[in-house]
Order: sequence, then C-alpha cells, then structure tokens
Amino acid sequence: MTKINVSSRFARFATWASHTTGHPRAFILAALIIIAWVVTGPIFGFSDTWQLVINTSTTIITFLMVFIIQNTQNRDSAATQIKLDEIIRSINNANNALLDMEQLDEKELEDIRAGYLKLAEEAQNALRKSKSNK
Repeated sequence: MTKINVSSRFARFATWASHTTGHPRAFILAALIIIAWVVTGPIFGFSDTWQLVINTSTTIITFLMVFIIQNTQNRDSAATQIKLDEIIRSINNANNALLDMEQLDEKELEDIRAGYLKLAEEAQNALRKSKSNK
C-alpha cells in the first residue's frame, strides 16, 4: 500500500478505504457475503425482510462509498493537475496560459481546443506533404 501522508482524518480514512475496498480481497469478501445471503434465502423463505437486508445494506454502502471515492479522486486529480502545471511551466516556449485551464468554462475550453485541433491538422498536412515530396 502507498504511504498515506494526508493531514485531515477524513482524507486519511478516504484514502485507506479506497485502497482497501479496491483490493481483490474486498471483492471476494463482498461476493462471499452475497453468496451467503443467497444461500440463506430458503431458510428465511425468501421473505421481504430477507430481501430488504441486502437492498438496504448495499444502498448504504454504495451511498457512503460515493463520497469516499469522490474525495480520493478529487485529491488525485488536483495532484495530477499540479504536476502537469509544473511540466508546462518548466518547458521553454510552452503556453503558460494553459496552467489554469480547469477554471475556464466550456466555451473557453472549446475555443482553445479548436486552436489545437487546427495546429494538429496543419501538422498532419505538412507531414503528408513532406511524404509526398519524397
């Protein structure tokens, strides 16, 4: 497991929970719980309570895991963004205006993307032209 060096208790818990529940053993445990639930079906006569147990349990676990996973992903995404910003900042002739792109709205992002698509198209045309001249 990776070293957890996060300041808030919730962030530490979210990181631990995310790593733990993402492990194959957690999947096997969940599958065994489902199998045990299915096996007990005939014992409880496939009653409404028997069904309610699994439905309620899975709903609660899913609801809580959404927040844990989102917290972990938000931190991972922020760290990745900072690393990419550092790479952009450190490259000569890089467009430093791209450093804070995640703060732009959809229209601004599409305008920038269109500019890069045009550059890519020009580069592909130049490549085709150089290949045809050989």
